[in-house]
Amino acid sequence: MASLFPDGEGNCRLLDAGAGIGSLSAAFLDRWRSGGFRFKRVSVDAFELDSALIEHLTHILDSYNNRGDFVANIRQEDFIHIAVESLTGDLFSPPIGPYTHAILNPPYKKINSQSAHRTALRRVGIEAVNLYSAFVALAVAHAAPGAQIVAIIPRSFCNGPYYRPFRNFILDHAALCHMHLFESRSKAFKDDDVLQENIIIRLECGGRQGSVTVSTSSDDSFSDLSYHEHPFDRIVFPDDTERFIHAPTSAEQNAIELSPAIRCTLADIGIKVSTGPVVDFRLKKHLRDMPSESTVPLLYPGHFSKVGTTWPIKGMKKPNAIELNADTQKWLYPSGFYCVVRRFSSKEEKRRIVASVVEPNTFGNVPMLGFENHLNLFHENKQGLPESLARGLAVFLNTTAVDEQFRRFSGHTQVNATDLKLMKYPSRDDLIQLGEWATQQETLAQDKIDAKLRDLML
Repeated sequence: MASLFPDGEGNCRLLDAGAGIGSLSAAFLDRWRSGGFRFKRVSVDAFELDSALIEHLTHILDSYNNRGDFVANIRQEDFIHIAVESLTGDLFSPPIGPYTHAILNPPYKKINSQSAHRTALRRVGIEAVNLYSAFVALAVAHAAPGAQIVAIIPRSFCNGPYYRPFRNFILDHAALCHMHLFESRSKAFKDDDVLQENIIIRLECGGRQGSVTVSTSSDDSFSDLSYHEHPFDRIVFPDDTERFIHAPTSAEQNAIELSPAIRCTLADIGIKVSTGPVVDFRLKKHLRDMPSESTVPLLYPGHFSKVGTTWPIKGMKKPNAIELNADTQKWLYPSGFYCVVRRFSSKEEKRRIVASVVEPNTFGNVPMLGFENHLNLFHENKQGLPESLARGLAVFLNTTAVDEQFRRFSGHTQVNATDLKLMKYPSRDDLIQLGEWATQQETLAQDKIDAKLRDLML
């Protein structure tokens, strides 16, 4: 992280918010003391609330104060409140910044919509759902023109609707210069229960957006470090109103990016995708372990596998059925063919997008189906799809090219309906042809469906 900063001169004002014991500041200062920066003077504002860490932080920063050209300000205060008060000109809070540099490993914790932090952030026009996005946004807000910010944060901000205000904020106020990806979640962060990838980013505040360097390594040893440079329109697509941030890991363009045959939106195809509406704990009194005459199937990700749909599953930890009555009917879909994609994958699973076809004959003569909240489903105005269309969608979504494309903007294990909605697809006719082809195959091995997609894109 310290090596990502360009060389600097003059006076440096460094922000380390969420400083811990000072490891990041120390790395920055080591580079300075060894001649990696040409600063005449460095001052550090190190914010850390945990009193158990203050003694260690003080000891580490004091070790650099031996030449009269360094000042450390250790602030055992709430960074969010101090930064907001500084921006709003609170008379009882001295201003902080402007900072020429920031090096950040902010805390990762959701911010409740009614919390004091959320209220404070809104006072300065920052909408943040997690502490890490709040820390980075406030660092940008307190940066001097041309300031450099390097932060290690979860990659979840790159996509999804919740982080759109944060993406807009940083892209409107700074240039994205560098992204570093760790290809393995388990190796780089083996001491933590990491359910999503972490990413290191470098921002230049007020900078002119140019090309972006994307580097990768398998883990934190950086033994296989590689670099590629990409034009910004490969990182944030010009026509994407959500401003998803893609992270290509090779110089070659993905097959889907290049194909004129894959340019349709779901609206073009005439279908929609929704999150499964049955939230089981809210309808708990209507759930049944096994089906009966008064129930209809309730489908979880566990009912779907590579070999098809298995329902009911005796002894499954989740219920197999839901009562059909006036209280539940509005949460159910008419029986029919659907394409479903599970919302979560496990930590080191090969695929992020796993699609399956819901076949109504699996369930017998039932009028409705329940889809649990951990599934996304494709439908036509809350009705089933033509069989060939449902099968074609599943074939397309299960291709390697789609999975690779999805990984370019999503680094966490969740696949949201919004993500699926914003992807590009083949035309309705091409999807139907894919589905008709699929029904004629004895097996649908990965190499076979990948080859079929390549034929479509020719």
